[in-house]
Amino acid sequence: MELLFGIHCHQPVDNFHNVVDEAINKAYKPFFKVISGYKDFKFSVHYSGWLLEYIKYKDEELFEMMKKSADNGQIEFFTSGYYEPVLASIPSDYRKKQIEKLNRFIKENFGQTPTGVWLTERVWSDNIVPDLVEMGIEYVVVDDYHFLSSGFKKENLYGFYNTEVDGYKIKLFPIDKTLRYIIPFKPIDDVINYLSSIKENKAGIIFDDGEKFGIWPNTYWWVYENRWLEDFINAVLSSKNIKTSLFKEYSDNHKPEGIAYLPITSYQEMGEWSCFADDYIEILSLKEIIGEERFEKYVKGNIWKNFFVKYPESNRLHKRMLEVAKYSKNEEAIMKAQCNDVYWHGIFGGLYLPNLRDNAYRYIIQADKENTETKIEDINFDGYEEIKINNEKIITIFDTKGGQLTELSLKDVEFNFQNTLTRRKEGYHQLFFIKKEEKETKGISTIHEIDLSQDIEKLKDLLIYDWYDKNSFIDHIVDNSINLNSFYRCSFKEYSDFTKETFEIKDFSNNKFALYRKGNIYIGDSILPAYIEKNIVVEDSSIKADINFDIKADLLYLVEFNFHFANLQDITIQGREDIFFEDFSKEFKIYDSYTKKEIIFSFDKDMKIFVYPINTITQSEKGIDTINQGLSIGFICNIQNLSLNLKII
Repeated sequence: MELLFGIHCHQPVDNFHNVVDEAINKAYKPFFKVISGYKDFKFSVHYSGWLLEYIKYKDEELFEMMKKSADNGQIEFFTSGYYEPVLASIPSDYRKKQIEKLNRFIKENFGQTPTGVWLTERVWSDNIVPDLVEMGIEYVVVDDYHFLSSGFKKENLYGFYNTEVDGYKIKLFPIDKTLRYIIPFKPIDDVINYLSSIKENKAGIIFDDGEKFGIWPNTYWWVYENRWLEDFINAVLSSKNIKTSLFKEYSDNHKPEGIAYLPITSYQEMGEWSCFADDYIEILSLKEIIGEERFEKYVKGNIWKNFFVKYPESNRLHKRMLEVAKYSKNEEAIMKAQCNDVYWHGIFGGLYLPNLRDNAYRYIIQADKENTETKIEDINFDGYEEIKINNEKIITIFDTKGGQLTELSLKDVEFNFQNTLTRRKEGYHQLFFIKKEEKETKGISTIHEIDLSQDIEKLKDLLIYDWYDKNSFIDHIVDNSINLNSFYRCSFKEYSDFTKETFEIKDFSNNKFALYRKGNIYIGDSILPAYIEKNIVVEDSSIKADINFDIKADLLYLVEFNFHFANLQDITIQGREDIFFEDFSKEFKIYDSYTKKEIIFSFDKDMKIFVYPINTITQSEKGIDTINQGLSIGFICNIQNLSLNLKII
C-alpha cells in the first residue's frame, strides 16, 4: 500500500508573534528537523501564505530546510487561499486571487507549481470546482466523512474519486479519520498494523494539522522527546508493505475508484460545532445511541455557513467583508479579512478571540477608509435595513432591528469599539458538568478527548447568557428593582418590546436620521401603547442623540452601551481602574491607552450608571478559557425626553 502523508500548518494572519514563534519552535521546525533527515520518506505540505512569509523572514533555518526538501523531491506543496479563507465563503474572483498569490509564492521560493489544493477546514461546496480547475488544480483533499455521509463504504475509500461541476473535472482524495485519530497519538505498532491492513495498490491517506506534532497538549514530549515521529518514519521505511508517495505521483499512476458527488459539508466535528447549542447535545446523545458507523452515514450536523446564523457577530464581519470587496481597491486588506479563523468557533477560540476580531475589522476599515458614503442598505443580509454613515473620521452602522449601533469604527486608529461579543449558551457548556468516564488507553489523548468537567458551583456563577445582542443604543424599560447585579446577570425584568424588535427610519439625510418604534409596554395582563424616537446626528467622531418618549407608565428608561477594548487593563473609567461599579453623573469618561482615545458621554440630566465587564466562558484545545469581550454600561433615568452626546477624542 502507499502512504500519502500530508501536514497542514496555519496561523491566523497577524497573530501574536509569541504564539507563532511557539508553533515554529515546538512543531514546525522540529518536525522538519526530523523528517528532512529521511529523504526516502515522501510527504506533502500545506502552509498558509502568511505563515510561509513569516517563516521566510523570521526563521531562515526552517525555510531553508523546506527549500532543501522541495529541491530533492521529498515534498509536494499544496496550495489554497494565501490567507487561508474558507474558499466557499468568498467571491469567485477573490478565490482565484488568493490561490494565485500562494501559487506565485510557492513557485518563486520552492520551484513548484501546485496541482493539489488544501481545502480550508475541508469545507466542501462544489461551486468552487470551476475556479479550482481554471487555476490548474487537479485534486482536492476532503474527509472520508464527506463520502460516508453520501453512502460510500469505508472499505472503498482508499484511493481517489472523480467529480465534476458543469463539465469541470477534479479528483477527490478522502482523508482517513482513523489515521487522523491515531497519528501521532497511538503507539507505532498500532499505526503500522492499521496501514498494513490496507489492501495492496490502495492508499492510506492522511492530511492533518501540523500543530498536532508539538503544540497540542502533551505532543511535544510524545512526538520528539519520546521519539514517536522518528520511530514512525523508521517503521514505515523498513516495512515491506508500505511505501510513501506524493499525491501527484499517486494521482498520475492510478485510476480513480469511480465518480462521486458530495454534499455541502466539512469534517464530522465541524458539523457538530456549527449546530445550535441544544442541537449539539442531542447530536452527541444520538451518536451514543446508534453508534459511530450509522451516525456518520445517516446523521448530519450543520453546514459551516451556519456559523453566520449562530453568531450574528460573525455574520456582520463576513457581510462587511463582502460589502467592501465590491468597491474597495485595497485587495490585500480584503484578502486578509477573509482569513477563516475569526468566523467560527469549535475546539479552538476562533470568533471568541478578540484579537482575531480586531484584526479582521482593522482590514475592513483599511479597505473602507477612502469611502465616505452614507447609505441605507441591508448590509448583513438579514432582511432589516442598516444605516451606514461613513465620514472622514468614523464609520457608524445602525441596525433597524432593535434600533441599535452595531459598528463604531475610528479610521485613524483602525479600531471598532463596537466589536463586542454576546454571552451565549454553547452546547459544550453542558459538558462542564459531566465527568468523563476514564478509559485505559495507549498513547496520548487528542484535543477531542479533553475532559471539560469542572467545579459546578464555580461555573454556575460564571455562565451568564444574554437574551439580546451586545450592541449599543439598546433601549430597555425597567422598574426600580434593577441593580448592578441583575444588570450584570441579565436577569432584570424587561417591560417593553423595544430591545429586539424593528424600528422604522425617517428624516434620513447626509449625516442625520431618526429611528422610531410604535411598540408596547407589558405590565401584568395590561398592554400599553408606547413610542420611542431616537434622533441621531453623526458629526466627525461624535454621535448626538435626542431620545423622545410617549410612554404612560411609572417606570425607568435604561439605555445600554457595550464597547470593546483591546485590553481592559489599558482603560480607566471615570478616573478609576475598577470595571464593576455604580455611579451617578451627567458625564461619563473612558480613556483607552491602547488607542489613545477617550470616549465621553454627556447627558442633559444626571444618570444612574452601571458598569461591568463582559466575560465569556469557552472551550479551547487546552481546556476552559475565560475571555473578556468588552465593557457593558447602563445609563438609567426616569422616562422623559433625553439628550446625549457620545464623543471620541
